[in-house]
Amino acid sequence: MALGRILVLFGVVLVVLGGLMMLAGRVGLPLGRLPGDITYRGKNTVVYFPIVTCIVISVVLSLVFWLIAYFRR
Repeated sequence: MALGRILVLFGVVLVVLGGLMMLAGRVGLPLGRLPGDITYRGKNTVVYFPIVTCIVISVVLSLVFWLIAYFRR
């Protein structure tokens, strides 16, 4: 029963994060197109390496989780 709840919660979190990412794209926040993100355009393919975007998201999430842990004490 607890595993089912965890999976549903995880799904809800993913849906919310996906919605936020879509909203960020419409607002003008260029996630995935920041300076430093690598784009390879081949003859028939396009491959994105969003390195800087991943670093920015990692720093923001680290700060959020640190603040949550700090205020839960």
